[in-house]
Amino acid sequence: MIQIHELTKSYSRGEEAIVACDVSALEISRGEQVALVGRSGCGKSTLLSMIAGLLPPDHGSLRVLDVELTALGESARDRFRAEHIGMVFQTFNLLQPFTALENVMLGSVFGKGGGRGLRERATELLRGVGLADRMHHRPNEMSVGQAQRVAICRALINDPSLILADEPLGNQDRETGREVLQLLLDMAKEHNRTVVMVTHSPENAGQLERIVELAELRRAS
Repeated sequence: MIQIHELTKSYSRGEEAIVACDVSALEISRGEQVALVGRSGCGKSTLLSMIAGLLPPDHGSLRVLDVELTALGESARDRFRAEHIGMVFQTFNLLQPFTALENVMLGSVFGKGGGRGLRERATELLRGVGLADRMHHRPNEMSVGQAQRVAICRALINDPSLILADEPLGNQDRETGREVLQLLLDMAKEHNRTVVMVTHSPENAGQLERIVELAELRRAS
């Protein structure tokens, strides 16, 4: 599913080069559920952004679904992400003028999930996460946990092979966060989808099948 070799990303601060991410090797198999952990600033979110095709690496190889992302231009990476990757963010990124159902349907705009049956698929996803009675509510009319469930449904609307989550539970209380994460993992497991999640929480990381400490992946200097 994911193969990484000698991957680096840096940025400049004046004349100084700051290494944002440095990974010697990492492989993630189809259907795995992996937590990326490590201290703040170690490059977890940077790595996730590169896997998503949002950020090009400086050097190295990054293959996702047998596609070498480093060989793609920005527009090709955008198409690849829209067709194969679902993303869940800490801030949800729901659009306030739209209902829960409409927000989920909007997740298909740039992907492969459009066309006939879209409303039915969105409705089925929301029912599956217990929001049958909240489909026509707007984000500001829902609890934090309900809004995150909508965000998960939006990430799944295109039936992605890979689900990437960046601190998706940071705004939730402990119990709600545990329930929402387990819901995401169960839905991914049911359809053999791969999950890669960045988290600072050992408890949340422990719900996934495998924990990867990013500092242990650094290349030897």
